[in-house]
Amino acid sequence: MKKADIQRFFEILRTENPEPKGELNYTNPYTLLVAVALSAQATDIGVNKATEKLFKIVKTPQDMLKLGEDGLKDHIKTIGLYNTKAKNVMAAAEMLVRDYGGKVPEDRDELVKLPGVGRKTANVVLNIAFGHETIAVDTHLFRVSNRTGLAPGATPEAVEAKLEKVIPPEFRRHAHHWLILHGRYICKARKPSCPVCPVRDVCGFKDKTEY
Repeated sequence: MKKADIQRFFEILRTENPEPKGELNYTNPYTLLVAVALSAQATDIGVNKATEKLFKIVKTPQDMLKLGEDGLKDHIKTIGLYNTKAKNVMAAAEMLVRDYGGKVPEDRDELVKLPGVGRKTANVVLNIAFGHETIAVDTHLFRVSNRTGLAPGATPEAVEAKLEKVIPPEFRRHAHHWLILHGRYICKARKPSCPVCPVRDVCGFKDKTEY
């Protein structure tokens, strides 16, 4: 995708949705961290249902430790891989209390030290909770970046690096959300909704769908 097309691509997405928001519910950086960790291989809707009651009683790592692993499992048992996720969430809570005074660190290298927290989760937390211009490449971003020609790459890391190079500075703060939402609702995996896509004229996808 040409530089002018990339500029137009994000101008259109910004016009459509000037202040995009993530769809996971949370109350502070810690509950956001938990929600994002739980969302791996799960839908945001499913995570929100599971955390609705959880986040009324858990707002800090200390609260999570008081709840205990079995208590956490009771809340998240509808989410895939909940046993592993519960173990990781509890281990991360212990580490946050022990090493960070119960605060979520505003640093990617520190975040990825937490059990169950990879680069993608760290980038989401940094972007949403702390306003960093990070880009978390999930399946939606990976698909949109490759399909449109915005930032083709063979791995999420390669796509992330290319996105950081090609996205104009004015769009970096919200690019993560625009691309996720675009992939979730328009540029869908099985059949992209090209006829109603606002960026179809600058998209490099050669097999655009028709009605």
